Amino acid sequence: MKEFKLREAIKCAFRSSYAKSNKSSGFYRQLSCAAAMMIIMVIHLYGQRNPGPLHLRTDLLLHTDQISKNGLSVNVPLESATQQPEVYQFASVFNPQPQLSWALDAATNDASAYRILLASSPQLLQQNQADYWDSQKVKSGQTRATYRGKTLIPGKVYYWKVQVWNGRNQVSAFSPTTSFYLSPPDPVEQFAHHPLAAEIQKPVSLVKRATGSYFLDFGKDALSRLQLHLTSEKTDSIWIEVGELLEAPQVIHKNPGRNIRYMKIALLVRKGTHDYTITWPTNEKRNSRNPILMPEYIGEVYPFRYVSIENFAGTLTPASVQRKMVFYPFAENASSFTSSDTVLNQVWDLCKYSIKATSFTGYYVDGDRERIPYEADALINQLSHYAVDAEYSMARRSMVYMLYHPTWPTEWSLQNVLLAWNDYLYTGDDAFIKKYYPDLQLKTLQALAGSNHLISTRTNLQTDEFLTSIHMTKIFDGRRGLHDNVDWPQNGNYIGPEKEHPGETDGFVYNAYNSVVNAYYYRNLVLMEKMATLLQKTEDANNYRIKAQQVYTAFQTVFRDPASGLIKDGDSTSHSSLHANMFALAFGLVPVQDQEKVLRFMQSRGMACSVYGAQFLLEALYDHGFGDYALELMTATTQRSWYNMIRSGSTITLEAWDKVYKPNLDLNHAWGAAPGNIMVRKLMGIEPLSPGFDTFQIKPQVGKLTDVQLKTPTIKGIVSVLYQKNKMENSLEVIIPGGTTAHVYMPDETGKTQLWINGKKKSLVAKDGFFKINNMPAGRHHLTIKAK
Repeated sequence: MKEFKLREAIKCAFRSSYAKSNKSSGFYRQLSCAAAMMIIMVIHLYGQRNPGPLHLRTDLLLHTDQISKNGLSVNVPLESATQQPEVYQFASVFNPQPQLSWALDAATNDASAYRILLASSPQLLQQNQADYWDSQKVKSGQTRATYRGKTLIPGKVYYWKVQVWNGRNQVSAFSPTTSFYLSPPDPVEQFAHHPLAAEIQKPVSLVKRATGSYFLDFGKDALSRLQLHLTSEKTDSIWIEVGELLEAPQVIHKNPGRNIRYMKIALLVRKGTHDYTITWPTNEKRNSRNPILMPEYIGEVYPFRYVSIENFAGTLTPASVQRKMVFYPFAENASSFTSSDTVLNQVWDLCKYSIKATSFTGYYVDGDRERIPYEADALINQLSHYAVDAEYSMARRSMVYMLYHPTWPTEWSLQNVLLAWNDYLYTGDDAFIKKYYPDLQLKTLQALAGSNHLISTRTNLQTDEFLTSIHMTKIFDGRRGLHDNVDWPQNGNYIGPEKEHPGETDGFVYNAYNSVVNAYYYRNLVLMEKMATLLQKTEDANNYRIKAQQVYTAFQTVFRDPASGLIKDGDSTSHSSLHANMFALAFGLVPVQDQEKVLRFMQSRGMACSVYGAQFLLEALYDHGFGDYALELMTATTQRSWYNMIRSGSTITLEAWDKVYKPNLDLNHAWGAAPGNIMVRKLMGIEPLSPGFDTFQIKPQVGKLTDVQLKTPTIKGIVSVLYQKNKMENSLEVIIPGGTTAHVYMPDETGKTQLWINGKKKSLVAKDGFFKINNMPAGRHHLTIKAK
């Protein structure tokens, strides 16, 4: 139809031009020019190509052609940098058959084919030639493909680009070319990753307190190097203090807590102008625990926000004292959040920055104190990382590490399967599951199951053979084997007005069979069935399905209290804790008829769990219609709240709600950043429904908020949501990335409203408080509900 209209428009324009071209009148000359302009406009309108693909990834990595030197970006070609690996750092891709993926412009909502060119030089690609792989036109709407060309040679740089066809068989321009270096095999590193990055930061304020005395504030805490550029009038020693908290204005806290950092060091400053980099001392206690070490090209880092300098014979400016913040590559502008609640906005900023600041090792570690990857920390870190930056390699590195370096809590071992499934759901790449499926099977702890189908660590089934099978061969924290945890810390002297039991387990009663452990076990079996199905292991999938059904039935028999409908802590106690109920609800183990009772019970307990447990509490609440209460918890200003972390002076999430609950806490734990993913996944309801975000949902549950605006990245591109409500109407504006479709839920709080989509009235009927629009295509859409 468009081709016919194009032909007719051109004919019409030419007839007009020809008929009037010989007329001498200026009017006719203008008309002739207008006809020519019409031709140009029509050709532009109907003849232009679709936008080319963007955001090219090699084995999930963006920007594989970027080069850095000691963490700082430099303008050096990848080919040159790979010849000097002792000088420059660059991304490492280890897979000789990497997955190549890309994103589509939001205007391309119906891709039907693609063509990939991969070559040994950019010159070949400029001529649309490929000496390694020309996929030809592949009929598929997918935005990813596994390399199928000639064998790639480790130690070489390769270049590739891609173009796509839309549903009308119109071809796009080629994407910009990207390149990657295929690293030689590494027995330790199995997946592609970037080197660490850094940025030089100046203080946001500098105050001269007295002669030779200065106080500097960098605005936020960060794991950093300290660099000085000083012009001194004499050779003498100066005193430098760095720390994370203040005890008075312009006074760094010298005794802030056991693991809240403060350090005072002397530095000999020479007369004249010189540069100095502070060498942080080695932490022998930490290093005795086999932590993740900083690479030599970065050096040791230390967390600090404030700097004090004494006895300096010269003048300091903001350029005199700088810090080099270290982190894993992070896209600052990939995500944003703002709402009508100022506390919630501050909590978002706290959580987002926490993800960046705690990435300083390139692995998901527990914080500065230990620098060890813990499975439970990693799960929250992973989800919140995905919410604020479409970066997946750091999670994968951590997942591989934790398979072979397990920690002692039983529930932590069971996190491995959850981590693996999240990886697949958000990326659409099954490489991790394929490679580590046998290990994931063992991490379900099915070997600890008794005749009642439930698992226990207290029934003498933790044999040497079993522990070896899950790679638990070392003593950890003086313990051997797995031990039920539930939440952490388990004990504590301080209770306070917001809870009635010491520790963070809400008085959980530990039995031989533990309901929290078995809730995780059930969830593992459900996910393992999905993984087995993915890998076409039909017999395994059937076995996991049957086993999950058996565990569900046993769970109801052993842990459900028939009188109250609540979940008990264990097999031989009548006590019901918040944890027993929130984990059961989050993992699908509470029958529908009991859910209201369980939710009301959970509400009565308040925030009687740790910052880790809050992840599952909030998930359970949002997933079962208690979003208003969940929002109340996220915006609370009590002692057990995220706002309390901000009020205490921290700019990174704490290890616990407050120092009084965990005296040895540190100020840089990403496992306290649960709202970072909850605001995206639950408050605004943006979650993948199929692997790789091919299909996803947008289901806002905004409660008391009158205005919410969110931008979150996915592997397919940015998803943007703006929700506003007032007395006249409620509106929802969404931007859906190219190559995806979304199930969009429009909240209907009254049930007496009419839905409009992109200015057109719709005859849909709201159900369970939402209008649901299935398969909304890519692009910008505006939904409005008004009173009938």
